[in-house]
Amino acid sequence: MVKVQTLKGFRDFLPKEAKKRQYVINTLKSVFESYGFEPLETPALEYEEVLLGKYGEEGDKLMYRFVDNGDRKVALRYDQTVPTARVVAQYQNELPMPFKRYQIQPVWRAENTQKGRFREFLQCDADIVGSTSPLSDAEVIAVAGKSVEALGFKKYKIIINDRTVFVNISKEAITTIDKLKKIGREKVIDELVSKGIAKTPSDAASILSSIEGKAETERIKKIFSSLEKLGVEKSTYEFSPTLARGLDYYTGLIFEIEIDGYTAGSVCGGGRYDELIGMFAGRDIPAVGFAFGFDRLMEAMDELKLFPDDLQTTKVLVTVFSKELLEKSLEISSQLRSNNINCELYLNENTPLEKQLKYADQKSIPYAVIIGPEETKNNTVTLRNMKSRTQEILSISSLVENVAAPSATDSF
Repeated sequence: MVKVQTLKGFRDFLPKEAKKRQYVINTLKSVFESYGFEPLETPALEYEEVLLGKYGEEGDKLMYRFVDNGDRKVALRYDQTVPTARVVAQYQNELPMPFKRYQIQPVWRAENTQKGRFREFLQCDADIVGSTSPLSDAEVIAVAGKSVEALGFKKYKIIINDRTVFVNISKEAITTIDKLKKIGREKVIDELVSKGIAKTPSDAASILSSIEGKAETERIKKIFSSLEKLGVEKSTYEFSPTLARGLDYYTGLIFEIEIDGYTAGSVCGGGRYDELIGMFAGRDIPAVGFAFGFDRLMEAMDELKLFPDDLQTTKVLVTVFSKELLEKSLEISSQLRSNNINCELYLNENTPLEKQLKYADQKSIPYAVIIGPEETKNNTVTLRNMKSRTQEILSISSLVENVAAPSATDSF
């Protein structure tokens, strides 16, 4: 017998969790589209050469790469930014510029699995391609901020920097300094020395202090001015010259979003990458965008209890009283659906009514419709509120109106 299990680092999402995920996805889509972003989808597999060398050494190590049945070297999508760069290069004569896209698809990384780290996970990106304006930088920041607000987060901080503050500073030093918030000042200084970046702790402290003392660049000042005009609250963002972010392709703006009360790390990160698309297009095409860490968003929402109490999409269970009355139940189901009310018909006509109502309870379906001999004779139905355990006899013509009203049966 086959052992029933999922692959390590991969997950199933049963309906209860899948509905929460869908709620977040729909909320993010709504915000993205309110700013004029349009959906994009790319294949799970790309030619290896498209992805390789775009994420640094660590990224190359974590990439799922293999030779397919046609002896082609391919790789699973590692993120959505590089595939978007490939799309822009491939369809550059067909896409209107600026090209504003969002993408919500899974990505794959051969991570060492641990809490919060999986080998398949969802990314939610939004990018603006083809604009060098600081306003486009500000807009992606505003969209990211508006997204976390729409999900219910009240207190968050957008940490903003400009990669140009690291001019003449080695990549190793930047990577170490980026850990400041995570491991603390003393450990950063120790690491700068142990890596040979600084000769002594005093030298390391000087390197760190020189970066901490960097002022806002002119670009950042323009972005902040645009954020103010876009109505983004000043209290929600700040300049942090030690923020580095790890990916090699960032060229200017970089930012992350931290949620107050959630300690596992940032839930969003992004920035400007003006040189990446040029690798594919043969000419410079500027771009700026961000990605949400979907699992962290979900975890933060769970911890802060931000999900609505009822995410049930099915509003009514239409019960089947008996085989003889099945046709009446089918008729009511059809009538509800034609009026855009999601309903489920119980599919086993031999199941006692009590078990059917228990089924509605298990699925958190708010209403059940009962059509017995008496209801059929009088051309009525009994509408049961599964939460309050109350019920009311209604004419068939008024059933739709009563079910459609958000709290129609609360006062039965």
